[in-house]
Amino acid sequence: MVVIFVVSCMENRRTSTDVYLMHLAIADLFFALTLPFSAADIHAGHWMFGTFMCKLISGLQEATFYCCVFLLACISVDRYLAIVKATQFLAQKRHLVGIVCALVWVCAFLLSLPIIVNQSMDSWRMGLRILHHTLGFFLPLAVMMFCYGFTMCTLCHTRNSQKQKAMRVILSVVLAFIVCWLPFNILELIDTLMDSIDVALYVTQAMAFAHCAINPILYAFIGKKFRNQLLMSLFKKGLLGRNTMSKYRVGSVNSTGNVKV
Repeated sequence: MVVIFVVSCMENRRTSTDVYLMHLAIADLFFALTLPFSAADIHAGHWMFGTFMCKLISGLQEATFYCCVFLLACISVDRYLAIVKATQFLAQKRHLVGIVCALVWVCAFLLSLPIIVNQSMDSWRMGLRILHHTLGFFLPLAVMMFCYGFTMCTLCHTRNSQKQKAMRVILSVVLAFIVCWLPFNILELIDTLMDSIDVALYVTQAMAFAHCAINPILYAFIGKKFRNQLLMSLFKKGLLGRNTMSKYRVGSVNSTGNVKV
């Protein structure tokens, strides 16, 4: 919610990356809202909230998962175009960024429909999991690796420290995604073929679900510009005194007010 608050306070000063990060935070928030139900399910050993809630929670988890990974891929493409191709086309065409985000949410919802429509899905289990791993992890991961690989090569040949700092939070977010979701995806893929790794699957699922809480921490502790913008937003809302803001503020917020991550 902190990320959503900070970016929303920017009003007309948001960059394309800011918009993607705000939608990513919204998806993480929706995913986090489903976690108490998953925890209760694991603790009780069975689902106790009825068929409707089962479909709703499972569908919401699936949709927000797809949304997160697609948005991370969009951010990698955005940074690739801005740094490697030296173009701000999408940043200048803000309505296109909004369209891309809308398409991401629509695609994520459509990909979650099989789980919502048919929760048992025994006959579809293999196909849905392959689809989940392919479109929801390995393909977006390949896009991120390609884009960030070329981006890092470009940054290694430039002395633009501002761009290098701007990549720090985003790369940390991607790394957090890989660390949190890769073990679960690997074991779930194995579980598709084997049914004897329940404990390991629960552990890696907990790691994967923890991902929704890691992104805001990365923004707050690694992105200096984000911290400055947060303090400025709290100050403007009257929630923070001038002395306190001056004490904890790092660096300075530039005239555009954008969050440099």
